[in-house]
Amino acid sequence: MPRSRKSQIALEATPYYHCTSRCVRRAFLCGRDEHSGNDYEHRREWIEQRMMELANVYALDICAYAVMSNHYHVVLHINAEKAKAWTDSQVIERWHTLYSGNFLTQQYMAGKDLYEEQLKAIAELAAEWRERLMSISWFMRALNEDIARQANAEDGCTGHFWQSRFKSQALLDEEALATCLAYVDLNPIRAQMAATPETSEFTSAKERIATAQEAPESPEPHQPKTLFPFVGYPRQDMPAGLPFRLQDYLELVDWTGRQLRDDKRGSIDDSIPPILERLNIDAEHWIYNTQHFESQFKGLVGTAISIKAKFQQFGYQRTPGLGLAELLT
Repeated sequence: MPRSRKSQIALEATPYYHCTSRCVRRAFLCGRDEHSGNDYEHRREWIEQRMMELANVYALDICAYAVMSNHYHVVLHINAEKAKAWTDSQVIERWHTLYSGNFLTQQYMAGKDLYEEQLKAIAELAAEWRERLMSISWFMRALNEDIARQANAEDGCTGHFWQSRFKSQALLDEEALATCLAYVDLNPIRAQMAATPETSEFTSAKERIATAQEAPESPEPHQPKTLFPFVGYPRQDMPAGLPFRLQDYLELVDWTGRQLRDDKRGSIDDSIPPILERLNIDAEHWIYNTQHFESQFKGLVGTAISIKAKFQQFGYQRTPGLGLAELLT
């Protein structure tokens, strides 16, 4: 039985989620349609720009993304601590950048004198909006609705632009997170849309590599401000960010991309990036997972131990997918 969206996105399980949306009929509505000759490539830029705009409003960090011809991927991190630190005024101000709010909140932000009951109502609204501003469902809704309106206006039509609701996968541990990040960044390589990560348009990989190349002499490579940073391996007093070294991750993506392009089954070279050894991931399993991540894993993604723990926490009677989870280790 399919699980509800609420059970698929639960902050107590993990703050990391992989989300995907596809265009209707899987048509080339965001790229170049070879059959009709129409070019919709500029819509990929719409999606990329809208993601970044929304990340500045929501308490959600973008870890990775790839905008393809007929779908896109985004890995999001729910930043609950950031949302909790906002004042009610900051919450309302952020909400008003996307929606009009109501008369009371507009009066409040204009500095008008309000009665106690009105202030109480505003506080309740701010609490509701705070939750929405850390909601992946609301983020995806704001992203997809905006793109659909622009595309339909350009096409002079109405109707659905996106195929049903977005799909999501909860990434329970470091192994699942690393696998999914690489899977997303390598989408153009697998689709033969690009030869290397640094030439893959509209991806987080290209953005991270371009930023790192701005100061090659720096002991620590620069990172784009628009993306959730890599902050190194877990340790005490660890800052907010992805639990890997950027250098190791980029090396891993480059190595994996070469394996995918070579398309040589069982041919894994000796220069395996150390990040795989630290995560105790078999190299051949890694290559397979970074090619079939979406089709192999449903809902919760992680090692067998992580999935068992979360299913027990949520009170589920069955634990499907444990055999596939063993491929992560």
